[in-house]
Amino acid sequence: MTTTTLSSHADLPSRGPLLTRGGWGSILIALLVVCAVAPVLNLLVPEGSPLHLSDYMVGLLGKIMCYAICALAMDLIWGYTGILSLGHGLFFALGGYVMGMYLMRQIGTDGNYKSELPDFMVFLDWKELPWHWALSDSFIATLALIVLVPGLVAFVFGYFAFRSRIKGVYFSIITQALTFAAMLLFFRNETGFGGNNGFTDFKRILGVPITTQGMRMTLFIITGVTLLGFFLWARWLVRSKFGRVLQAIRDAESRVMFCGYDPLPYKLTIWTISAVMCGVAGALYVPQVGIINPREMSPASSIEIAVWTAVGGRASLLGPIVGAFLVNGAKSWLTVTFPEFWLYCLGALFIAVTLFMPEGIVGLVRKMRRAGK
Repeated sequence: MTTTTLSSHADLPSRGPLLTRGGWGSILIALLVVCAVAPVLNLLVPEGSPLHLSDYMVGLLGKIMCYAICALAMDLIWGYTGILSLGHGLFFALGGYVMGMYLMRQIGTDGNYKSELPDFMVFLDWKELPWHWALSDSFIATLALIVLVPGLVAFVFGYFAFRSRIKGVYFSIITQALTFAAMLLFFRNETGFGGNNGFTDFKRILGVPITTQGMRMTLFIITGVTLLGFFLWARWLVRSKFGRVLQAIRDAESRVMFCGYDPLPYKLTIWTISAVMCGVAGALYVPQVGIINPREMSPASSIEIAVWTAVGGRASLLGPIVGAFLVNGAKSWLTVTFPEFWLYCLGALFIAVTLFMPEGIVGLVRKMRRAGK
C-alpha cells in the first residue's frame, strides 16, 4: 500500500498600495492647501477681502493641527492596539516645555528684568540656571530632546506597566495618575518650570521674531506638513507586519502569545512612538499659541484627546484627525456664539456619537457608502 502525501501551498494576500489614487490625490490637495493656498490667502490677499485668511484663523488652524497629531497618536495606541491612555497630555506638555525652555532662552536680555535668566527665575531670586536647562540654548539639542524626553518617560513607564501586565481600566487609571502627578510637580516653583504661569512672552525663534506674519505662516506650514507626514507614516506602520501584530494583540492578546509572539516589545514600541508624536505636537503648539503651563497636563486635556479619537472614529487614522478638527472647531465657535451653553452642546455631541455612531463619524460615512452600493 502506497501512501501519497499531498502538500498544499496557500499564498497570503499581498498588501495593496499605501494609498489609492484618490487617496494620493487628497494628500496632494491637502499639501497644496497648507503650503500654497493658505499662505497666499493670508499674506497676499488684502485684509478687507472675503477671501483673506486672518492671522487669528491661521493660529487656530495651526493649533488644531497640533491636536490632530495627538489624536492620530492616540489612534495608534487605542484604536489599533486596544490600550486606552488617559495620560497622553503629559507627553504633549513635555514636548511643549522643551520647546518653551528654548524660547525662553531666546528672549535674552529683552525681558522685564534685563537679565540673561528668564524673568520668573529673577523674580524668585535664582542666581543661575538649574542643571536641566543646560542644553536649552541649542536649537539642535532642543529638537533631539523633544523626541528623547517624552520617549524616555514613556519607555520607562510602559516597560514596567506592560511587564506587569496591567491592562484595561487599570492601565487608564494609572496613566491618568501619572499625568496628574506630573502636573502637581510642574506647578511647584522650585522645579524651575515657571510654576503656575509656566512659560510665555516669547520673542524669537532662531533669531527671527516669533510674532511676525511670516513666522506664523512658517510654523503653520511646518505643522501641516508634519501632520501629513505622520499620517502617511502611521498608515504604513499599521499595514506592515508590525501593525498586524498590534491589531492581533488588540483583538486577542492571549492567542498572540500562544502563537509565539511576546506582546511586550510590540506594545512598548507603539506606546513610545505614540508618546513621541504627542511630544512633537506639543513642541509645534507652543510657539503658535505663545504659552505653556502645567494645565496642559491636566487629566481633562488627556481625556479630550481620547474624545477627539472616539468622535472621529477609532482604527481609521483619518477619523481622529476629523474628530480633532470638528470638536475643536465647534468648541471655538460655540464659546463665542453660545458661551453659556457650549458645554451642553459638546456633551450632546459626545452622547450622540456614543449612542448612534459607535464607530465615529468616519465609520458612519463608510456605512452609508456601503448601504448606497
